[in-house]
Amino acid sequence: SVIIVVVVVALSLVLAFLAALALAKFRFYGRKAFIVLILGVQMVPLTALIIPLYIMMSRADQVNKLTGVIAMYLTFVLPFTVWTLRGFLLGVPRELEEAAMVDGSTRFGAFVRVLLPLVGPGLVATSIFAFIQAWNEFIIAYVFLQSPEKQTLMVWLASFTSLRGTEWGPLMAGATLTALPVVVFFLLIQRRIAFGLTAGAVRG
Repeated sequence: SVIIVVVVVALSLVLAFLAALALAKFRFYGRKAFIVLILGVQMVPLTALIIPLYIMMSRADQVNKLTGVIAMYLTFVLPFTVWTLRGFLLGVPRELEEAAMVDGSTRFGAFVRVLLPLVGPGLVATSIFAFIQAWNEFIIAYVFLQSPEKQTLMVWLASFTSLRGTEWGPLMAGATLTALPVVVFFLLIQRRIAFGLTAGAVRG
């Protein structure tokens, strides 16, 4: 679970930030269609895609492999992260970057010193939601990971329910332990949200 979630969150933030930056700051052919496509992907229920995904990943020899699960997790985490980061980037006034360039900064310098710190809270908030989405995902991990040593914690929790009934005590203990990494991750990065609210701002 840790390996899958860390890779998914890192890749989704990098790819989503670049895509959201292009959607928010640049005008190009097909931009609106791409935004509609992102919304459309989020509307498709995951259960409807399991069979075609299994056939496709089986042909690519990615069944029962962490790389295949990571690739599939990205397909439903990326649209959400792109849409969320686009909203944060649209909220940053273009005048701040222009003021930095007027003061002698390059476009890349304005991006690093002004835009990136102001979008910091958005990156932190998006990483939290991406972490929760990937951490709590069950269907893909249950279908595509057959080996016990590769299965995620969500699949492990499902093992407490069998034909003999549900072992409520061990299940609740396991659910509590499974929720702890999410809480710890949030506590580690929640300070960055408050810090990013003022970082990169200009003095009047």
